[in-house]
Amino acid sequence: QVQLVESGGGLAQAGGSLKLSCVASGNIFGINVMGWYRQAPGKQRQLVASISNGGTANYADSVKGRFTISRDNAKNLVYLQMNSLQPEDTAVYYCALTTRGGSSWGQGTQVTVSS
Repeated sequence: QVQLVESGGGLAQAGGSLKLSCVASGNIFGINVMGWYRQAPGKQRQLVASISNGGTANYADSVKGRFTISRDNAKNLVYLQMNSLQPEDTAVYYCALTTRGGSSWGQGTQVTVSS
């Protein structure tokens, strides 16, 4: 079964940067999409960015121009470079993998941005 492990969360000041990493292991086959979601207190989990194995990336409007998603297909790694962080970015960030066989989620990593 697929497993996902996130790392790289922590505390940053407004205007600062963090880079999140996620590694996927298990039986991954066919077309797939890896992405990052976040859930802030009192809010629903929402998509931040996603990227297919073909390299097509999508971003939430709130992070366009500030965050960059990338992946290493050979190692099943996905990254989220977060620049110009704002307090509104504070949330638990979750890595996800979707294949034609279903979806898997990581345990989450906390990102806190102070003003």
